[in-house]
Amino acid sequence: MSTKLDNLDQRIGARIRTEREARRWSLSDLAEKSGVSRAMIHKIERGDSSPTATLLARLSGAFSLSMSTLMARAEMQEGRLLRRTDQPVWTDPQSGYVRRHVSPRSDLPLDLVHVELPPGAEIPMPASAYAFMRQLIWVLSGSLVFLEGSTRHEMEEGDCLELGPPSDCVFKNESAAPCTYAVAVLSNS
Repeated sequence: MSTKLDNLDQRIGARIRTEREARRWSLSDLAEKSGVSRAMIHKIERGDSSPTATLLARLSGAFSLSMSTLMARAEMQEGRLLRRTDQPVWTDPQSGYVRRHVSPRSDLPLDLVHVELPPGAEIPMPASAYAFMRQLIWVLSGSLVFLEGSTRHEMEEGDCLELGPPSDCVFKNESAAPCTYAVAVLSNS
């Protein structure tokens, strides 16, 4: 594993620990609120385990943060210009999902994220990951199936969807080609 990726895992783990301690929660408190085992949280906080997208969504939801906000707090540096070469990239070790944080750190309640979803990949996200925010999903290339609760949205290149009220969701690439999409996250809080 590369040093850059190791450092990102360590920064994510440190950020999760900071968020937990700021709330004066024990490992057991966070485990109960997120549904992630205490042992796994401990491994993630130490940087010994690379968390999956699903685990990060559960942990961020427990903090009442979007996954984008949690990741941005771990990844981002100061400055109004964030060059592509400096944009933090994270790969889900389970699915190969690649997430690139595009927007610079700012006081704006908006985060932009670029996602590459490999063929056959499926990323479930709990409703808690969508609380306190509004989102748009814009398909840039390929096709995306987005399950929003019991509603199935089949999206093609150029399609844009505003998410409804928080519900359990799944991002799926049922095709044989990669899918890329952008997510615009607007915080309500």
